[in-house]
Amino acid sequence: MTVSAVAGAAWLRLRTGAAGAALGVFAIRVGAAVLGYGAQVIAARLMGFEGYGVYASLWVWTAMLGHTLTLGLSQGACRFLPTDQARGDLDHARGYLLAGVLLTLAVSAVAALFGLGLAWLHPGTLAEPYGAPFALAACLLPVLALQDYLEGVARSQNWVVLAILPPYLLRQLVMVSALAAAVLAGAPPRAETAMACMLSAALVSAALQACLVARRLRRVLPAGPRRFRVRAWLRACLPIALVDLATTAFGFVDVLLLGLLMPPAAVGVYFAATRVQQFVPFVQFAASAATAQRFSAAGARGDRAALARLVRLQAQATAAATLATGLAVLAAGPLLLALFGEGFGAGVPVLAVLVLGSVTASLFGPGEDLLTMLGGERLCAALTLAALGAAIVLGLLLIPALGLLGAAAALSAATVLRALALARAARAVHGLATPIWSGLRTARAGAGS
Repeated sequence: MTVSAVAGAAWLRLRTGAAGAALGVFAIRVGAAVLGYGAQVIAARLMGFEGYGVYASLWVWTAMLGHTLTLGLSQGACRFLPTDQARGDLDHARGYLLAGVLLTLAVSAVAALFGLGLAWLHPGTLAEPYGAPFALAACLLPVLALQDYLEGVARSQNWVVLAILPPYLLRQLVMVSALAAAVLAGAPPRAETAMACMLSAALVSAALQACLVARRLRRVLPAGPRRFRVRAWLRACLPIALVDLATTAFGFVDVLLLGLLMPPAAVGVYFAATRVQQFVPFVQFAASAATAQRFSAAGARGDRAALARLVRLQAQATAAATLATGLAVLAAGPLLLALFGEGFGAGVPVLAVLVLGSVTASLFGPGEDLLTMLGGERLCAALTLAALGAAIVLGLLLIPALGLLGAAAALSAATVLRALALARAARAVHGLATPIWSGLRTARAGAGS
């Protein structure tokens, strides 16, 4: 009886803690999105279709690469640090933290120098509007990569507010302020001005986050020796990096393909629709930020019952919240797109298709989190790459025929296929059913017994 009561209390703390953390992350991401939306509206109105399209294309590439250049060590922190701490292996935890910082900075710096060198040696490779913004975007890569790693470290300790607030809220706030100040001071309303403001914002937010994370870590990881197993860490994290690259590319592949197949003005309209739609995937992001590391900790403890309950709760709550958010976005979409300026209302059908894809994919539950946190990251990487390939093929087929709507349809179809495949893989590898209807069947069976 006592054991049962203790287990029930522990599960209640886990459940309420995860829910509260998810709500906190979602609130921060929504606030950041509002600021980011304001920045995008200002940028679009100042730069016009073409200039905004140039900035959007470069920002997509920069955000995608910056997230990937951690080599998966950001997500790996959520897997290795809680496990090492649960086992009392603080030497390896301290080693992971240092190795992650050094590898992230080294790889991202090499990537930035490669981009700058390419632009300097072959200046004619880029069309004229892309030259100066490209150089600034290259300088931004190490800052984004380091901040992504810091986010992963903070998430591993369940410091979700510290993980999310600097990169997604503070960075957007500084970006908006810097852009407004630059334009008022007489800076030209071009893509390079917006990219310079983003670089300044990233530097400020990353520096603050680094100081706060380091101070908190000193409380939970006292100074001591470091032990390294870099080969083992990279063997597990590189597939996660591949998942991250494919997942991030998944969110941007439609914009990238449009940049290749259609003029910058069309990219600007489509990107504006994605900035409105971005509120919907935030639900999944918030749930993952709050629960992925809890999956890892529960797995390390061997608490199978708590893990299954957490998966069921996450799946059902995420699907319900995604549907509610999607409906709200569709209702407000025409007004939000109109704020970008005349002609951006053409993105309303695109918005509807993108929201439908996100809502449908949410029904299949946290298959990706289970595979990356508990083992199965290589299978997750393979399935994500396959889905990315499907998105590219569908995009190449549909964009020439349907234009912007074809890009949205290709991405949505591939998103749903990926969610289905990951759910089946999680069931095969870990024996855990992630779709929401699995949880409902379990609840009905429990009630009947």
